[in-house]
Amino acid sequence: MIKVNGRDFPWEEGLTVKKLLEKKNYTFPSIVIKINGRTIPEDQWDKTIINDGDDVKAIHLITGG
Repeated sequence: MIKVNGRDFPWEEGLTVKKLLEKKNYTFPSIVIKINGRTIPEDQWDKTIINDGDDVKAIHLITGG
């Protein structure tokens, strides 16, 4: 089990940041991903494995004026 934005989410072997975003249907144009407090660059999402027990934050950025 992992935490995604404070909620339990089932973990699976080989789960990457990219796969998690697809499973959660997160398609925000600007999003920041943190795993256990560490920011993951977007170009690493398809290579970064999420481990069982990790705490993932998906923060979508909104701009306005």
